[in-house]
Amino acid sequence: MSGIRWVLHVDLDQFIAAVEVLRRPELAGKPIIVGGRGDPTERAVVSTASYEARAFGVGSGMPLRIAARKVPDAVILPVDHEAYLEASETVMATLRAQPGATVQVLGWDEAFVGVETADPEAYARRLQAAVLERTQLYCSVGIGDTLVRAKVATGFGKPAGVFRLTAGNWLDVMGSKPTKELWGVGARVSARLAKLGILTVADLAAIDPQELASEFGPRMGPWYAQLGRGDGASVVDDTPWVARGHSREITFQRDLTEPAQVDDAVRELASRVLEDVAAEGRPVVGLTLKVRYAPFLTTTHGKKIPETFDRNEVISRAVELASAIEAGRPIRLLGLRAEMTMPDDARQGHTPTRGGW
Repeated sequence: MSGIRWVLHVDLDQFIAAVEVLRRPELAGKPIIVGGRGDPTERAVVSTASYEARAFGVGSGMPLRIAARKVPDAVILPVDHEAYLEASETVMATLRAQPGATVQVLGWDEAFVGVETADPEAYARRLQAAVLERTQLYCSVGIGDTLVRAKVATGFGKPAGVFRLTAGNWLDVMGSKPTKELWGVGARVSARLAKLGILTVADLAAIDPQELASEFGPRMGPWYAQLGRGDGASVVDDTPWVARGHSREITFQRDLTEPAQVDDAVRELASRVLEDVAAEGRPVVGLTLKVRYAPFLTTTHGKKIPETFDRNEVISRAVELASAIEAGRPIRLLGLRAEMTMPDDARQGHTPTRGGW
């Protein structure tokens, strides 16, 4: 195919909810909430919600019980990881089968597609049709001349549409919007920018990158300025993504209050994480313990460790981290992450929130 090299960002519309509707067609058009074991009386959070449920203010990460109160007639379903993974793999295979496509997977429901074409809109619509025909799932496509612009463009195309953002129309479309609407700029960073008088994307685009270095550091400061302009990498990298670490967490239906309970839970978490790590064949070099105290205060405790494949050593180190937990304070969640060494040929800078693009 001939033409300009474009970046397309493909995002499946309400992916998890859509997969559930395919399995239960009678749910089409109804407010659907997916989370935990599907029981709003248990401690769990929303994994996703259909557009019908989102209209009531339900969003990912919201406690399931609150979501159920917002939409009393919602259909609440348990998370089915295997079903979503199977659907995702079919979608990604369909993207890779498109003419001239280079595919960089970002997650279950989204990917970048690099392609050289004279008509990116026509290519995007053919891609949408191929995904729909193969999976019965709808997707939105953002077209850009950088990865950042393509990603942001997708939001303007939802649902099931196509939108183009380039250097030529970036400020016309995004300039007046608050900085928190940029990919990679969350509420906290946006608040820090506001204290500097930077309220909009146009404000951020106009700033001298070095002016932000004193606030955010010599790497992240200039990078936020780059995001304001929509600049960055324009090449889609299909190098297979390699996990830097694996993590597991447990939300307890009843708070843990005894040291023995905490010790048992940490050991169980470490065993689960080690199952994932063993499949990678790389040594563990760091551990992070996540603790959520009741009612909802979260802290983390991390430590680098000498490279090791030794299961008992990792478990022992995890238990050591647990010694930092405040004695007698009720615990509602524990999580453990094990970080591994990275292969020399691993793709670098694969997330926008680390300044890699």
